[in-house]
Amino acid sequence: MKKIVVLSLIFATLGLNANPVKWSYSVNPLEGSKAELVFSASIDPSYQLYGTEFPSGGPRPTEFIFDDSKTFKKIGKVKENPAPKIKFDQDFGINVAVHSGNVRFIQTIEILSEKDFTISGTIDYMVCDENSCFPQDADFKFSVKGRPQTPFNTDVLDKQIASKVSSDDEITDVIPDLADMEEKIAVAATTTDNSESSSENIWWFILLALGAGFACILTPCVFPMIPLTISFFMSGGAKRSESILKGVIFGFSIAVIYGLLGVIVAITKSPELANVLSTHWIANLIFFALFVAFACSFFGLFEIKLPTGLSNKLDAKADKGGLIAAFFMAAVLTLVSFSCTGPFAAALLVEAAMGTSVLKPILGMFAFGFAFGLPFMILSMSPALMKKMPKSGGWLNSVKVVFAFILLAFAMTFLLTIDTVYNLHLFTREVYIGIWIVIFSLMGFYLLGKIKFSYDSDVKHLGVFRLFLVIATFSFVMYLIPGLFGASLKMISSLKPPMSAQQFNLQKPIVYASVTSEETGISKLCGTPKWSDKFQLPHGLQGYFDFEEGMACARQLGKPVFLDFTGHGCKNCKEMEANVWGDPEVLELLNQYLIIVLNTNDRTALPESEWVTSKLDGKVKKTIGKVNYSLQMERFNTNALPYYVILDSEGNPLTEKGIGAVSKKEFIAFLKKGLGR
Repeated sequence: MKKIVVLSLIFATLGLNANPVKWSYSVNPLEGSKAELVFSASIDPSYQLYGTEFPSGGPRPTEFIFDDSKTFKKIGKVKENPAPKIKFDQDFGINVAVHSGNVRFIQTIEILSEKDFTISGTIDYMVCDENSCFPQDADFKFSVKGRPQTPFNTDVLDKQIASKVSSDDEITDVIPDLADMEEKIAVAATTTDNSESSSENIWWFILLALGAGFACILTPCVFPMIPLTISFFMSGGAKRSESILKGVIFGFSIAVIYGLLGVIVAITKSPELANVLSTHWIANLIFFALFVAFACSFFGLFEIKLPTGLSNKLDAKADKGGLIAAFFMAAVLTLVSFSCTGPFAAALLVEAAMGTSVLKPILGMFAFGFAFGLPFMILSMSPALMKKMPKSGGWLNSVKVVFAFILLAFAMTFLLTIDTVYNLHLFTREVYIGIWIVIFSLMGFYLLGKIKFSYDSDVKHLGVFRLFLVIATFSFVMYLIPGLFGASLKMISSLKPPMSAQQFNLQKPIVYASVTSEETGISKLCGTPKWSDKFQLPHGLQGYFDFEEGMACARQLGKPVFLDFTGHGCKNCKEMEANVWGDPEVLELLNQYLIIVLNTNDRTALPESEWVTSKLDGKVKKTIGKVNYSLQMERFNTNALPYYVILDSEGNPLTEKGIGAVSKKEFIAFLKKGLGR
């Protein structure tokens, strides 16, 4: 029985690995009016993708079918990088070309149009695993800027034409001269990358959004409105079924309204924008001020309100009744409660905007709105439950104040990012942790009733729930105190300064990595690493911070390379270094590699001799971060942080693909695989 079995319909129906190949597309400008269309394929480890050419009678080769267009012309055949592996296929009886891991297909084109245009078409290909093959197709689209009009001197052109005519040559021979002039004009192109950052865990963000949505219910702006809103569902002698339907529409309308905010963030973001938002001092200073303003509002200093005219118009729509009124009622609640829900929604949107995942803001905000509206749906179905709900009172303001302390603590993380990226050294680790200790100690005393704000009621006695909150708060403070003396504080590893910022450390650092004594049998580094005064590795590890310098040392020592793409403000990077790298078994394995750490968003300027022209956008990269970011995108087709790759001393990958933030077990398996274990 032949190997080819058409399983695409079955896979689509059952949802079994329906897309084993992920495609992304980019345009690489060349000199003159030429450009390269780059089709980047990321292939599932258990599958192989066929090449573009082999003898007839075999499986289906990968084919790129372009829609008809007069705006461009293809030059030559599609190139494959890296070249496919040739192996004998017993089922077909011929040699076939196959790709695995990551591969780029490149089609050179000549741009014929002076206006911007798009190139679209379909990729027709076949993928196989050990048991079966199935055909697939994918639509592609490139956005390309047209070739600019050629500026030229008409006097020179007239002389060239006269010269050609006087020598009895054809006038058309002048055209190559015009083409030479156009060769000096660079062609701009836009880049489209459909790949998602595999290291971003969307699920934790959805859970966080759900928790924030439920927390909003307990604020003074929302909780007192529950009886009023439920009475809207039950008013007018409406049937029970109609009341339930109104409640469902109301709840989902809130989810849709907040989901639309996520859509706006998703369609306006890009990897470059996410990088700017997460590292630039202006963006982080704005976020810091925003969080402090929300905290002051929750403390009772002022109230944040949206324009009342809009809420009045929506309220008038809701008064008309009917099922559509449930939607306008949801919009009214969203606006009226903004002073309490705004800080939660803003915090989620800031977190989502700093990532690279497009789904993150959409799913996160929809989850936030769903959790916010769920209690209203439940109570509309069972109004009797309202009798069991606690009454409004001073405890609602206490909820706001507690959230204010938490917002104030998290606002410090934006100042920390500015301090780290720009090497200002404003915060030592002790100072930062000390500020957190003060904030949460004050929160504990507030819960005890020792601190009061303007809208607070007297705490006549300590309830059981409040007692547990006091215990949890002061327990967290006690957990933070050893951090003043060098404790790792793994629980908040992504929210605090690195250990290198610790000035007073009672814990003796242990050096595990490449710089060790000769008794261990492990060679030293090849010299003092460049940028070692700026970057440090955790846990006493030693390595390089420049790719070329590190690879040169790896070749000299004959050691495999552990390549770490990281960045300032990368929470997943900090968590991996604190919670996974610190494991003794992991340190022992890392000890057998030459480590190269490349920061992809550092803004340190490089000397002109180290500037790099990116093959992706043709721009000159002049900082450490931009050079490393360009290297990551060009060689590994991802901007995920963290991203770990294992190479041999010649730069060839030792594993099928890199990994991002994973569990300790997966990370150990990855390191062992690179060592051939």
